[in-house]
Amino acid sequence: MAEQEQSLRALFLEAKALKADVEENPDPTNESYQEKVAMAISKFEECQNLVSRASVFSTNEGLEDIATTDLQLLTVDYLLAEVLQRSSTTDRESLLRRVLGEYEKYLTRLDHYDLLSANDRKLFERYQENPTSFTLASQTDAAHRREVKVARFREEKELKQKLEYLSQQQSQLQADEDITRQLYLAEINFFTHQTFQSLDMISQELSMLVQMKNVPRPPERPAPEESRQRNPVDKSGYSERLDPPVAQLLSGGKLGPLLSKDGKPLQPFTLTDRRTQLRQGVFRPGHNLPTMTIEEYLEEERKRGGIIEGGNNQPPPEIDEDDMEKADEETMKARAWDEFKEEHPRGSGNTLNRG
Repeated sequence: MAEQEQSLRALFLEAKALKADVEENPDPTNESYQEKVAMAISKFEECQNLVSRASVFSTNEGLEDIATTDLQLLTVDYLLAEVLQRSSTTDRESLLRRVLGEYEKYLTRLDHYDLLSANDRKLFERYQENPTSFTLASQTDAAHRREVKVARFREEKELKQKLEYLSQQQSQLQADEDITRQLYLAEINFFTHQTFQSLDMISQELSMLVQMKNVPRPPERPAPEESRQRNPVDKSGYSERLDPPVAQLLSGGKLGPLLSKDGKPLQPFTLTDRRTQLRQGVFRPGHNLPTMTIEEYLEEERKRGGIIEGGNNQPPPEIDEDDMEKADEETMKARAWDEFKEEHPRGSGNTLNRG
């Protein structure tokens, strides 16, 4: 039994070392990275089996009955769930559902030993009601969601500080079992905090995967080449070809034979030099040339009534120098305009874009 416990702790430490290496050097596209992830998953799964076979934890005991060295083993399910999320698989939905199951086992065991705070117990009950739609805060209430994020950030910061402090104390007082026990419990509290964060994100990802699966796919269409070969021209004369066949060009856009089997013409045609006609078609412009000049077009529009002529396009009448009243009136207008420009300089009314 002692040898089995020793091998379990050694295996647990190896699995944690592999997990730390994977987290410090993340490279999902690297083959060796995925091998390390798979190895860590295998070791944590073996730890789960050994914990179950050795009956390290029992439903008939309390937290005070657990040995200090066994407290770390309470986190096996959590650590396995963390590593599982880094594995590469084509069935992402099944993987996430397994991760949720590992997190749920972790929280259930902590709840049995009364290691969940009152707030965490409420969150766990909400999760159990509907695991796939669990969320820490309402998705529609932005203000409330921000408050929850700020509060959880502060809580996480406090847990990290406590964990670092106890780690320093343990390194200085290695023989103090009480400090070691407090360190393991602080680590469990921190992992619990991270668990609910992960449950929130995984539930959102799962809902998106389900929605994507339920979106109907558009019917597959044949490739353009296959469609063109199968039905180059339909009954209405429509074709996907950009360039019509040479026979259609030579026949004025019409298809079909020119003569019947008896030699009777089926459609009007003109005997031409085929080579000369093809050469003229090659060197013709790729756009429609104009058929009239601009002057001819304006004349045609004028005949159709598309151009309106007439109107008051006469220049303003010249002021008589002998008409003093008119001259004085124009002078007063000019002075008034000058005074207005002095009182209102250019740009003084445009205040919208000023800083």
